[in-house]
Formats: sequence, C-alpha cells, structure tokens
Amino acid sequence: MAQQQAIPPTPRVTEPTPAPSDPANTQESYFAPISGTSTKVSAGFDDDRARARSRSPKSLITNTAHTAPQAKKPPSTTSPPNGTSNGHLSPSSAASSASAYWRTISRSPSPLGLIPIHRSFRTFIHRHEIPRKALHLSIGFFTLNLYSRGVSTQSIHPWLLGALIPIASVDYLRHTFPAFNRFYIRVLGALMRESEVEGWNGVIWYLLGAWTVLRVLPKDVAVMSVLLLSWCDTAASTVGRLYGRYTPRIRKGKSVAGSAAAMGVGVLTAGLFWGWAVPRFGFDEGFMFEGVLRVPEVVREGLGWKGQDGVLGGWAALGVVSLWSGLVASASEVVDLFGWDDNLTIPVLSGIGLWGFFKVFC
Repeated sequence: MAQQQAIPPTPRVTEPTPAPSDPANTQESYFAPISGTSTKVSAGFDDDRARARSRSPKSLITNTAHTAPQAKKPPSTTSPPNGTSNGHLSPSSAASSASAYWRTISRSPSPLGLIPIHRSFRTFIHRHEIPRKALHLSIGFFTLNLYSRGVSTQSIHPWLLGALIPIASVDYLRHTFPAFNRFYIRVLGALMRESEVEGWNGVIWYLLGAWTVLRVLPKDVAVMSVLLLSWCDTAASTVGRLYGRYTPRIRKGKSVAGSAAAMGVGVLTAGLFWGWAVPRFGFDEGFMFEGVLRVPEVVREGLGWKGQDGVLGGWAALGVVSLWSGLVASASEVVDLFGWDDNLTIPVLSGIGLWGFFKVFC
C-alpha cells in the first residue's frame, strides 16, 4: 500500500503591523477593512464619518477626556476687601427681581428691602407711610397752637436751627459709619423712606425749609407756608398713591390726583387760617394780609377807577386769597427745583408766591 503524503496546513496570511517610526502609517492614516455597507457612504460626507471607530486604547482615553464632565468650581467664600462696596445697601439691589413682589404692592417711589420694618409692616409703614404722615400733620397743628398763644416767629427759628445742626450732624455720622447707620435704621426706620437709607433724612430738609420762611418772611406768610407744607404735601402724597394711577402723570412721582388734592387742601387751609384763626387770635404787626385786597394804583389810574373801585374785602377777598394759596401749594408741590427735597421747596416756593401776591395787591 502506497504511503500517503501528509497534507500541509493552510498558511495564515496576516497583514504587516505598521512600524511606529513611519509617520505615514500612524493611527490617523490607518483604515479598517472596508465592508459592504461602507461602500454606500456618499462621497459628499466627511471622511471621518465613514471611518470605522478605532479600538486603540489611546483613542479611547482621548475620547473619554473630551466627554467627561468638568468639575464645578466651589463658590468663592472670600469677602471683598475693606472699603469695597458689595451693593447690599444700594437701591439697585433692593429693586432686583427678588423684590418684584414688594414692588407690585408698593406705591412708594423709594426702593424696597433696605429697612426691615418696612417688610414687616409693608402696608402700614411702606405703602401708606402712616407714622411719617402723622408726624408731618402734627407739625401743622403744633404751628397753629404756637400762633394761638402769640409766640413770635423770631423766637421760634433759633430753636429750629438748634435742632437742625445736631440732626444733620447725626445724619452725616451714620453715612460715615455703617454700623451706626444700621442702628439708626432700626430705631427710626418707621419714620424714614427707604430712599433715605443712603440719602439725607427728610427731617433735615423739613427743618431747613421751616427755618428759612420763619426767619425771612412776615409772620402770616411764614405760618401759612409751614401749614401748606404740613397739610398739602401730606394730602398730595396720600391721594396720589391711592388714585394717581387713574389720572395723567405730570412728572415722575406726581399725578393730577395728587396736585388736585394739594390745591383743595391749600384752599381749606388758607380759609381756616385767615378766616378763623387770625380773626379769633388777632392780627399781629407786620401782617401782609389784613382782609382787604387792592388793585395797584397804577392800574386803577389807567382804568380811571376812583374811590373804592378795585378794592375787595370781606369773604370775597378771603376767597381770592384762599384760591391763590391753593394754586401756590399745588404748583410748589409739583415743581422739581434742582432735584431738591420737597420738604424744602414747598415752604420756600409757597412763601415766595404768597409774599409776591400780597406785595402787589395789599
């Protein structure tokens, strides 16, 4: 039997491994064998999209590094250096979106969130400013009481100046020392507007306005100017916040409703003072209005009037003076004079308006 020859094994054909030293045969230029589906890739696509995914460990590490989420940086706990403002007490921070709720319920032009008691009693203190308005009104009754007792204006203005200097000094100190400012706000926050946290207190302007008119103007005009500040400004603020949204706006923070309220209260105040208080407690020397109005002599001569022509007295004269006082009070409440506080401009402008009117017709 012939000896059978052994069948040699089938040789294995392997592709040569690319040499690492050859830059042309790097991983970026290596392609896997082309399958049948890969031939269907359109020629318009990028080569990277038709390339088979490499299983090289180096490639896997690179892809993982690109897709791994980056660690978040911890929030900074360092505080700003001394003397750097962090904006916590600024009106802009108080008017942020976090205080949108407070802005919707407020009719106050001042910002929100700076005085804690305004949040606790937002309707009583912030929206309607009841404690502040009560103090405002009380000054008018106190002034009328001093007039009824015959107190001279020359004996009052030194006391006003004596109160103005320390109050202004304390206000300067609270703006210099933040810790003292926080204590000041806790004690007197119910009487403040939040815009006064970083500004001057309204009491300073109130005292300055009252001191100016009592020091310079005749007694009846000075007393009337303080009454208009006390009662007309309060009426304009109250009515303007309640009904100003339903009437045209004259300027920022001033509406027709508030101005009409100031005029109406001004008319009533003048009627009360010159129609009741002055006849009851008597005229003093230096009064400009003594119940009679006269057309200027030059005008009377030009019109040919003689005797009592152009002379108005009694209730008619009181009505004209009351109407003029209301107009002056309303106008001084609306006017923005160099951005000054209305606690200063209202008595000064009202006093000038009344003084000029009486200078011409009395």
